[in-house]
Order: sequence, then structure tokens, then C-alpha cells
Amino acid sequence: MDLLSKYGDQLIDAFWTTVQLTVFSAVGALILGTILAAMRVSPIPVARGVGTAYVTIFRNTPLTLIIIFCSFGLFQTMGVKLAPEQSPTFFEQNNFRLAVLGLSVYTAAFVCESLRSGINTVHVGQAEAGRSLGLTFSQNLRLIVLPQAFRAVTAPLGSVLIALTKNTTIASVIGVAEASLLMKEMIENEAAIFVVGGIFALGFVILTLPMGLLFGYLSKRFEVAR
Repeated sequence: MDLLSKYGDQLIDAFWTTVQLTVFSAVGALILGTILAAMRVSPIPVARGVGTAYVTIFRNTPLTLIIIFCSFGLFQTMGVKLAPEQSPTFFEQNNFRLAVLGLSVYTAAFVCESLRSGINTVHVGQAEAGRSLGLTFSQNLRLIVLPQAFRAVTAPLGSVLIALTKNTTIASVIGVAEASLLMKEMIENEAAIFVVGGIFALGFVILTLPMGLLFGYLSKRFEVAR
């Protein structure tokens, strides 16, 4: 209890940063992953090749390396800035947005593969019926295939989101003040490694357990609806 009273405000701020990282990265990964999934099932060979190459590269690249590249490669070497330089919190904002970028492009590869597996569950006759009605590939995908694919992969997408929540701890390597960075500081300052570890383990359980329950419920609901 002494640790909670001493670090209470910092714990709330750290886990709030973790939540923000998760939400923004999830949105970015879902948008990019959906585009990649469309490219992977596209009738255009170049699009399929680009989508396949992206997934192969990012699924097999360590997330830590991607986050470090966003900071040292994009920002320090190439001068890419994702926050207004005049801001007094420029470095904090910039590092946060770079972390979101890295998490998004990494997680998008897993979203893509989940969606592609969902697309494969849609009966080919439905796509053929759409084409016979004069729908283009993009219209067919948007109106017929993707809505059913999302329903089929609700549970896998929930697992990807839970993994993303835990992967946000990697953002600490570029100084983003999320939960794991505070945990490291608390372990260095306090002689209570098991207590500190338990606090943060409980914090992540509180974040991820409702997600698992929600996506499990949605999966059953949509499965019945189909």
C-alpha cells in the first residue's frame, strides 16, 4: 500500500499512456492491415507481391528493432518529425507518435493475416455472385467479403489486440513513459521487486482480461448471427 500511495499518480499516468498507445496503434494497424489483406487477395500480381513482401518482412522482424528504427532511423537520421517542433513537450510527443507508428506497421501484418484467413472462409460463390451483378473487385470486397470476414475473425483480432497491449512495453526503449518504463524505475528505487512486478502484472491483467471476455462474447454473437 505504501508503494501505491507513493506512486499512485505515476501509475495512473503510465497505464493511461499504455492505453493510448494501444488504441491509436490498433486503429492504425486495423486500417493498414485491411488494406494489406485486400492487396493479398487482389487479382493484380504486383499488389499481391507487395502485400506478401510486407507481411513476410514485418512478421519476421523483431518489434524492438522496428521501434528503434523509427526513433534513430526516421527521426535522428532522416529528420522525420511527427510533432510540432515548437512544442515544449516535443520529444515526448514525437517519441509517442513514433512508437505508435512502429506498433501500427508491425501489428498490421498480423491483422492482415487474420483478415486473409477470414476472407478464405467466405464461400467463393458469393464473390462470383457479386461479380455477376457487375460489382468491381473493391465493391465486392467492401460490400460482400470483408463484412463476413470480420465476423469470422473476431476472436483472432481480439488476440492480436491483447498482444498489442502487451507489446506497448517495447515503447520504453525510446523513452515513452508507459507502464514498463515506470516499473523499471520503481524496481531501481524500491527494494520490492516482487511487489512491483505484481502491481504491473495485475495492471495488465485488468487491461487485457476485459478485452478477452468482450471479443469472446462478440465472436459467439457474430458466429450465431452468420
